[in-house]
Amino acid sequence: MADTNLRLVWIYPDLLSTYGDQGNALVVERRAQQRGLAVQRLDVRSDQQLPTSGDIYLIGGGEDRPQRLAAERLLRDGGLTRAVDNGAIVFSVCAGYQILGHEFVNDLGTPQPGLGLLDVKSTRGEADRCVGDVLGDMDSRLGLPQLTGFENHQGVTHLGPTARPLAHVRLGNGNGTGDGTEGAWNDTVFGTYMHGPVLARNPLIADLLIKLALDVNALPPVDDRWYEALRGERIAAATQPA
Repeated sequence: MADTNLRLVWIYPDLLSTYGDQGNALVVERRAQQRGLAVQRLDVRSDQQLPTSGDIYLIGGGEDRPQRLAAERLLRDGGLTRAVDNGAIVFSVCAGYQILGHEFVNDLGTPQPGLGLLDVKSTRGEADRCVGDVLGDMDSRLGLPQLTGFENHQGVTHLGPTARPLAHVRLGNGNGTGDGTEGAWNDTVFGTYMHGPVLARNPLIADLLIKLALDVNALPPVDDRWYEALRGERIAAATQPA
């Protein structure tokens, strides 16, 4: 794999990078490099054109107004949609997750068109914010261990018929619909409400993105002791009696 080049794009760090979500880009980059992959990482600001030649695109969370601005600019740009049409992998968090759907409620309280890359639609919940640790069972088709993350949102995301839940929660709220679902995915596009950063807590998700981008079934093993220590710490903290 040493001669393989992986192109990694971090979308709009000036607008969408709350709760350490840029750590997701660092984790993917590091885990690729540990396998001997040459990584080209490009951080694309909101005043720059988004390249269509990336292999993996990462988009984070943000406040309501930056989310609206990001959605408007991504729609005008069109690059992310073209990249997905070309087979690119996308992993999104919170506000970024909502942007990939058909519609969300913006800071003005009105429906805002999304990119339609995931068959989901987001509204604003009327109850208290969903805040705290989340544990969930990943979709069995992904072959991944338990999901751990931190949620802080008031959004409610409803899945359409072509969207699969990323996980079903044992602890926490996830999509906020009351049906136990968390996040959504299709063949190449993934969305979640989990911060943490979520790929530091769940490094095998990062490995999945790399495998999909390279179209391989397996990656060489790496030293996961640090990640497993973090996972164990956060899972234990979340499951301790209050």
